Amino acid sequence: MSIDLAKCSLGIEFGSTRIKAVLIDEQFAVVATGAHEWENRLENGLWTYSQDDIWNGLHDCYADLQRDVKEKYGLAITTLKAIGFSAMMHGYLAFDKDGKLVVPFRTWRNSNTHDASEQLTEYLQFNIPERWSISHLYQCILNKEPHVKDVAFFTTLAGYIHTSLTGQKVLGIGDAAGMFPIDSTKMDYDQALLDKFEALIKPYGFPWSTRDLLPKVLLAGQDAGTLTAEGAKLLDPTGTLQAGIPLCPPEGDAGTGMVATNAVKVRTGNVSAGTSIFGMIVLEQSLKQLHREIDMVTTPDGMPVAMVHANNCTSDLNAWVNLFGEFAELSGHKLSGNDLYGLLYRHALEGDADCGGLTSYGYLSGEFITGLDEGRPMFVRTPHSKFTLANFMRTHLFASLGALKIGMDILVKDEKVKIDSLLGHGGLFKTAGVGQQFMADAINVSVSVMATAGEGGPWGQAVLAAYLVDKAQGESLSDFLSHKVFAGAESSTLAPIPANVAGYEKFIERYKAGLAAEKAAVAAIADEAE
Repeated sequence: MSIDLAKCSLGIEFGSTRIKAVLIDEQFAVVATGAHEWENRLENGLWTYSQDDIWNGLHDCYADLQRDVKEKYGLAITTLKAIGFSAMMHGYLAFDKDGKLVVPFRTWRNSNTHDASEQLTEYLQFNIPERWSISHLYQCILNKEPHVKDVAFFTTLAGYIHTSLTGQKVLGIGDAAGMFPIDSTKMDYDQALLDKFEALIKPYGFPWSTRDLLPKVLLAGQDAGTLTAEGAKLLDPTGTLQAGIPLCPPEGDAGTGMVATNAVKVRTGNVSAGTSIFGMIVLEQSLKQLHREIDMVTTPDGMPVAMVHANNCTSDLNAWVNLFGEFAELSGHKLSGNDLYGLLYRHALEGDADCGGLTSYGYLSGEFITGLDEGRPMFVRTPHSKFTLANFMRTHLFASLGALKIGMDILVKDEKVKIDSLLGHGGLFKTAGVGQQFMADAINVSVSVMATAGEGGPWGQAVLAAYLVDKAQGESLSDFLSHKVFAGAESSTLAPIPANVAGYEKFIERYKAGLAAEKAAVAAIADEAE
């Protein structure tokens, strides 16, 4: 087997626990990978990764990719068609005029920005989550941190890597949307909101304007610079990699997820369902009202995206499956994980449309959408509920979508957002036709699941790198994905079943009514681990 590295594109994504490199060929197939495991650390009350963590992690990940290419193809990587970097979004990396980091990197995970988030949301009348970069900056201002006057540039993790390798202070629009609100009619930061923010901080007398601190916004496919000689040595300390390779705009993990699931077209979306769950819907226009439950980001080509994120999805469901697995083993019938999940999930399809009056809350942690700071997993039934195994499993599957459903209803019922299709991915969809059907019934829209999920975010970033070079004149990202990347991709689609849609609506009303009991449980029952 042979490959032409000059025709291959590389995507490297910095996740919260793993840095992953994916190299793809002209057919967008994965030809080599590399990885590095890492963990954030709590220092002085804040979650961070050091600069050494970042660069040593990148070097190890890239060296692992080099080894894979050498072993498979006998080649050394001297050049590539294009490179792209992506990372977990948001956070705060602030630098002075000499490019020195003025405080340790503050990641998206930090919640010390509560006051800034609340005040900015109220003042700007735009939802500004705690993890957004502007929340971090404003919290530093509120805290009177001395470094703020010295800030000359701030960016995200992907932006930091890209700037270090190219010298270009730019950011893909999807990642930029997690720094400061975006105006999708102008494909840039919202100038009216920037002006309001400037007025808010004017009394502090800082020697900078906020726009000057922010990286330049770029769309997918736009020139984001090339790998400098210094950048090549930063990425590959062995000196084998040559300068001059084009880099695509750096993106956030939300944008690469959209690309990896072919969900960048208006009125489409994707739902990732595992330990947590989030849905992202590409909008025809911005939302009419402020909703604290909805985060606004964009696709990598700048279309507005509404994101509903819930902390809890399958954790409690998995716990119940494991309990039944214990019983099966105790009875002398040990089942594999796939067999156990398949048996119980498929049996849930036999349950009553509304779960027979059963209710569950799979809250291992708090849930912002439903107003809970903590969670207590809880199952509830009335004396006359239809307590069967099928209804029991159906209830927990329905409940895993409960918080997402409430957020999605704000979009569909209150904002009248139109959704033509959803793409589902994640552990909930592993048992064919079950989680997929329940998702279709809950949201009342067709849900597709691809036969292969690829390599996720880093693969999506590699595709964005390829788009930079391979796009035809005027070819949109949506057309490039549909006609070239995903042409012929195997998938299955399930439409909502009207009787089940009605059943889920009945379930969610019972679920919402019972939230008072869940809140009472949090108040009354202490978590002994704490």
